[in-house]
Amino acid sequence: MKCGLIEKTESQFVDTIEKEAYVWCEKNWKHDEYEHVHHRAQLTFVEEGYQYFHIDQKIYLVPQYHVIWVPSGKAHKITSEAKTVNLMLFLFKSVFDDEFYQHVQVFAVPPVLKEMLLYASKWNQSLVENEEQDIFFKAILKSLPNFCRESNGLEIPVPMDTRLIPVCNDINSNFKYNLDIDALAEKAQMSVRSLQRIFKNETGITLQKYLQLTRILKSIELIDTRQFTLSEVAYKVGYQSLSAFTTSYFTVMKVKPKLNKNSKSEEQG
Repeated sequence: MKCGLIEKTESQFVDTIEKEAYVWCEKNWKHDEYEHVHHRAQLTFVEEGYQYFHIDQKIYLVPQYHVIWVPSGKAHKITSEAKTVNLMLFLFKSVFDDEFYQHVQVFAVPPVLKEMLLYASKWNQSLVENEEQDIFFKAILKSLPNFCRESNGLEIPVPMDTRLIPVCNDINSNFKYNLDIDALAEKAQMSVRSLQRIFKNETGITLQKYLQLTRILKSIELIDTRQFTLSEVAYKVGYQSLSAFTTSYFTVMKVKPKLNKNSKSEEQG
């Protein structure tokens, strides 16, 4: 049983809970790492650590103090290498009639939403009908489109064209180094121009942008380990200076990189 859902088959969960909406808080979340579906919309708040959500040929990163909205019936798989993952899952039987709720959304949690979510933890796993909870959860749900001013670009597309998979694998393994376009084209068995055109058509981003996203996602993993200064992280993911890393990080994340508590201390750019 996970989040109140009973596993019927390996990927299908049955919802036996009558309540319109409920919350499930979990310290040190354990992953099952296979794709599954449930018939409630899901809002996941990452209180500590980070999560990867694999949905519709994309991999979404949800770092600390971010949320992901997953519409009902949307197959997803969750993975993470973080030491500790503390999550809050809100599951909603019905949602408002708004375009926002039909699509996967990832965004940073503003202070007021964070306070609302943390306050809601007092109803953790409660199946008792409660009028305050019903109204409060509806308020959270109704407010989400306003809090999601701009979804972060925290997603790495997975191309359908199998010729591009070795290219992606090469970048994922060698993200510390600059792109060798000729070598990548050879791996894909196509010309450089064809590779660039087909990759952009398939993923919606350039090879250079794919490399940048990969580096930033890797940097978030390294920051989460609390073992490195920001300069060390910058070097490990392929940047020659902290300022270059900070600029690139800000472009993707819309905030500057910051060390977690108890990490190696350093100026934070």
